[in-house]
Amino acid sequence: MTTNININPPVRGPAQQRGMQPMRRISLTAGILYVLTFVSIPTLALYKAVKDDAGAFVLGAGSTTGVQWGALSEIIVGLAGISTAVVLYPLAKRVSQTAALGFMAARLVETCLIFVSVVSLLTIMTLRNDVAGTPGTDSASLVTMSHSLMATYNWTFLLSQSLMPVACDLLLGYVLYRSALVPRILPIIAFIGAPLLLASDIAIYFGAYGAVSPLAVLAALPVAVFELSLGIYLIVKGFKPTPLTAIDPPNPRDHPDTPPTFQP
Repeated sequence: MTTNININPPVRGPAQQRGMQPMRRISLTAGILYVLTFVSIPTLALYKAVKDDAGAFVLGAGSTTGVQWGALSEIIVGLAGISTAVVLYPLAKRVSQTAALGFMAARLVETCLIFVSVVSLLTIMTLRNDVAGTPGTDSASLVTMSHSLMATYNWTFLLSQSLMPVACDLLLGYVLYRSALVPRILPIIAFIGAPLLLASDIAIYFGAYGAVSPLAVLAALPVAVFELSLGIYLIVKGFKPTPLTAIDPPNPRDHPDTPPTFQP
């Protein structure tokens, strides 16, 4: 006995015909979010005052403006990162529900750690603005606390924006490679870049070199190229036509009386 499977696109309602195609909407949104995750690059310069000497910063040296803008940019990165997983999940789960859930979990952990690192910096700024200079304040204790909070930021940065992209890009690269939604060269770059970044993270963890050394930047470059290229490609081109994109995600509003179905 044979079973015929119809993969022809469903008939679209008037609202869908007037608006953007669902798959194009997903690709455009994901592309914009991926490009948005690069807004924190200037933090290397914005955090210079507090990174060079957290003790002097908490006692009043340097401006807080750079720290404020840098913290805001990292919050945007965290929100954009988890949003990429949410937007791509309906499509990614068609290829592999395990990979889709893993990508979602990795992005969630990454975002949570980014927020922890941002809180560390904002706490240093609060100590400077509200505690330093008040009567009875022990300056030496403030300096110690600021260095401790700066160390917290550095370690959470290593775990969040350096280590977690390894898992994110491997899982997403697997989905993209199997589905052929984008040119194969993009997931291949992810497969090359993720192990290099992991090796660099291990070297940084054991003190072989610093997190902002030339070797660390070079090791992170392929992952950055993958994510930026993916974002630009999704904005400009969208997903490649495949049987996977021929069937739009079901819209519950089109069938309000039909209960949702879940696939194991």
